[in-house]
Amino acid sequence: MSLTFGQRLADMASIRDQNIAVAESFYRALEDGDFEALADLHSDDVVFNLLGSTPVSGRWVGKAECFGPLVEQGVVGKLVPETIQFSRKWRIMCADDNRVVGLMYGGGDAKNGVEYLQTYCQIMTIRDGRITELHELFDTALVEAALNDNPTQKGPTQVAEPFDF
Repeated sequence: MSLTFGQRLADMASIRDQNIAVAESFYRALEDGDFEALADLHSDDVVFNLLGSTPVSGRWVGKAECFGPLVEQGVVGKLVPETIQFSRKWRIMCADDNRVVGLMYGGGDAKNGVEYLQTYCQIMTIRDGRITELHELFDTALVEAALNDNPTQKGPTQVAEPFDF
């Protein structure tokens, strides 16, 4: 017995809603600073694809690599612990039966004194209730200045009309 078009659409909507729930759990874990819960939302062979040409940019494969050298050492380890609050603001922008796209704002003070409040765009591929791939876009100049103590020659610019979501 084959499914009707309406049944297929209902199945896709159900999967989409499940994917949105995973993404919401992702943002809430970041909001709470619960990196163990965050890691549990990812498959063991998750792939992170990070924008730019910074030390944290590129393709990172596997939960151990993504949450060890990348998150723990490359980002969180360079921030003042009591100031860290990722996911201060977040929004799901769109979702389907394979992916969820969200925007998030948060961070903390870097140990070098630079304020690291970052806006991220995450594109999450979700299968069987786990994030299997993450594409993340962010301000690479801010990463260099705050996390790598490598300010751009020009330095930060005050934006006349800041981006908001």
